[in-house]
Amino acid sequence: MTNDTTTSATWVAVGPAGAVGSIHRDDGGFRVELYNRSGSGGTYPSLESAKGAVHAALGPLADRPEFHAH
Repeated sequence: MTNDTTTSATWVAVGPAGAVGSIHRDDGGFRVELYNRSGSGGTYPSLESAKGAVHAALGPLADRPEFHAH
């Protein structure tokens, strides 16, 4: 079985407690994966909107996580 989606970049979101999620660039945009949260994620048209989605998912008082390219 082959996968037609090409991931060209990954960013890991790191908060005070460690890694909270990741963003993967693929053919459809920027796919968000949030760790330890069911039904979370989605695909966004830009890296900045994906970063905003990760931050928003952490809650209203959470600091913005750092994003490290891998």
